[in-house]
Amino acid sequence: MNPLDSLGLSVPIIQAPMAGTSTPDMAAAVSNAGALGSIALGAVDAPAARAMIDAVRARTDRPFNVNLFVHTPAQAKPDVEQRWIAALAPLFAQYGAKPPPALREIYPSFAVDDAMLAMLLDAKPAIVSFHFGLPDARRITALKGAGCLLLATATSLDEALAAKAAGIDAIVAQGFEAGGHRGMFDPQAPDACLGTMVLARLLVARCGLPVIAAGGIMDGRGVRAALALGAIAAQLGTAFIACPESSADAAYRSALFSPVACQTMMVSAISGRPTRCLANSFTLWAAAQDAQTPDYPIAYDAGKALNQAARAAGEYGYGAQWAGQGAPLARCLPAADLIATLVAEMRA
Repeated sequence: MNPLDSLGLSVPIIQAPMAGTSTPDMAAAVSNAGALGSIALGAVDAPAARAMIDAVRARTDRPFNVNLFVHTPAQAKPDVEQRWIAALAPLFAQYGAKPPPALREIYPSFAVDDAMLAMLLDAKPAIVSFHFGLPDARRITALKGAGCLLLATATSLDEALAAKAAGIDAIVAQGFEAGGHRGMFDPQAPDACLGTMVLARLLVARCGLPVIAAGGIMDGRGVRAALALGAIAAQLGTAFIACPESSADAAYRSALFSPVACQTMMVSAISGRPTRCLANSFTLWAAAQDAQTPDYPIAYDAGKALNQAARAAGEYGYGAQWAGQGAPLARCLPAADLIATLVAEMRA
């Protein structure tokens, strides 16, 4: 059974919820085109999340997805954090700035955010998806009782089976090619680094839930390949970064259409969790570090401060320029036109 059938989608494509680039305008345009738009709520508080939901609803009456981060809440480690600040200090000094004297957890996990849960139960979005882990039984029961369809990212069969046992309705199979944060439940655990097509097929065969393939899919042929493996839909993120509805800045867009797009890196230094992004000044610095990174998202507090200091000095190479391995195939099209192009390619 395909749970997406109840949403009335005409296109088996989901626009990935990309914190920092996806917007209500993008989500609405994608949903109005017959696919499934998404917004990322993991890095905002409940009032801001409600405003984003309302903004999408002002632009479309179609279903859309809201995404939440369900990471293990960060543990403050003052010694680790001070060593990290010291390691970053020369970079701040290069741009005439000082690092923050201390780091903080810049947003909570949905696992402990009761205000976000209350807002979602009132707003009742059609789809709620989870990244980095699973909420507890109380949250899952409450959301399902509100009529929300629940999706969860999995990077392995074990994670998919855990999601099934928890009552999740469908799995987003995130291959190692995917841009942005790796959705693994435990970032310290061994990672088999399964590619999208291998993982999607494995989960279709073994996990017993509908599967959505994600990672490295950039055109209609890729969507068709995912469907041929038994997935019910494909989720695309990097493909939407260059859309005019995206909030990606000019430097990010320029990098996406440069030779750098052929070189993505998986690093933890920017936020504290493994993340695939375009190679830039920050990732190259991170590759040479051996200092322990603070917990996610405490490390992100330092990364955001460094990016702000560098940008003030005219250097844009310290931003979080998330991108998957399919980045060289990116196209600059309005979101609705991109959906139409993907559909045409699927049918070709």
